Amino acid sequence: MDCRVALCQMRPQLGVIDSNLKAHHAWLDQSIAAGAQLAVFPELSLTGYFLRDLTQEIAMRLDDPRILELIARSHVCSIVFGLVEESSDHRFYNSVVFAEDGKILQVHRKVHLPDYGIFEEGRYFAAGKHFLPVESKLGRFGLLICEDAWHMSSSWIHFLNGVDALLVPVASPARGIDTDEPEMSSQKSWRTLADAQALFFQTWVLRCNRVGFEDGTMFWGGSSVTSPFGATVAEAHAEEEDLLVYHLTSEPLKRARIQTPLLRDAKPELVRVHLARLLEDPDALRVCEP
Repeated sequence: MDCRVALCQMRPQLGVIDSNLKAHHAWLDQSIAAGAQLAVFPELSLTGYFLRDLTQEIAMRLDDPRILELIARSHVCSIVFGLVEESSDHRFYNSVVFAEDGKILQVHRKVHLPDYGIFEEGRYFAAGKHFLPVESKLGRFGLLICEDAWHMSSSWIHFLNGVDALLVPVASPARGIDTDEPEMSSQKSWRTLADAQALFFQTWVLRCNRVGFEDGTMFWGGSSVTSPFGATVAEAHAEEEDLLVYHLTSEPLKRARIQTPLLRDAKPELVRVHLARLLEDPDALRVCEP
């Protein structure tokens, strides 16, 4: 891995796809001018987040000409962007697309849909089922969308697949802004989570958040890059649009993995046995315990 990545901390407009597409092209121009080889956008970057009853109206198929025009830009710079995807059987997903060399390498559909507090994703979206690595010319990447990252099994699957970096588009609202603490609770918790994932799974973690207001809710930004040693090495401004560019290399990955060979000593077969017991799955137990 040896590439420059741009985190495009933008302000999407709710439900205004044409304007958001225009903004994507402008951010891509900035990213390319900064020497980036990969540009990462926030969760639902083409649509905005609190869509609710707009969800079906603004959903797009992957063969939509507007999507194809954006994918065509990946000949110059690989792209990760978010949208509401309508499947061929008319289900709707909170998805991110990884495009490279003018084609889609992978579409990740959000697996863990938050349905608590101000979040209502389970009401409007179908859930994805997979965590698969992206085999890019720039490296081996794992995609997570916001809530996916809060379930450690998601990152552990990517860890077992040997990814070099976790790419995490998010739409994180600001929390804890009415206290005397030096930083928001949302900022602190996301930093702690990224540091832990990077440390235990020995990978780069790149989180791209959005900014702006929707339905009275503020999105706080603070996009970041965390090293395989669990240290935040770059962070965007909070509360305002920003382009964060960082150069990823394999050297820290190598040092972290040689120093503490966690992947070598992982025991997924042991987890398989315990899951079979917890799920009371006799067929799986027969396979696990010959």
